[in-house]
Amino acid sequence: MFFIEAFQNIMSLSTSENTAEALAGEAIHKFLILHRYLRQYARQMDERGVRPREFSVLRFLIESGPATVGQVQEYLYCSASVASTVIAGLEERGFVTRTRSAEDNRVVIVELTPAGEEAASTTPLGGIVLLRRRLRALPEERLAVINAALTDIMQLMEVTESE
Repeated sequence: MFFIEAFQNIMSLSTSENTAEALAGEAIHKFLILHRYLRQYARQMDERGVRPREFSVLRFLIESGPATVGQVQEYLYCSASVASTVIAGLEERGFVTRTRSAEDNRVVIVELTPAGEEAASTTPLGGIVLLRRRLRALPEERLAVINAALTDIMQLMEVTESE
């Protein structure tokens, strides 16, 4: 009887190790699929003459209307200098205009031009823009689970929030 129980215990450990290994492999596979998708989407955006971050700004402006540079910065989760660089690139290509606020000369307002509206409207949604839209529709409990999983992945990969 002892040998049968010991064998069953060993088998259950082996099965749980195999299950953990299989789940870890599945998680890596899904992560790589997402990574490849984002790279492919970025290439498609480049072919259209708009980088993914720029497209995010165009979509943000379509959905929210004119915004300050600070609001664009918050939306992109980036520094003020990065936001300004992205906006400058969009302005150079005629997709947005920048004007000083009438109320406060220090504040710069970013607005879409007709060319920017067309670029944002004709480019297919994907990547982070699509993820932002779909995440908003999820229940809070699911968002908490996703947030915890992403936090775990960041810790496992030794990625900090500043990167």
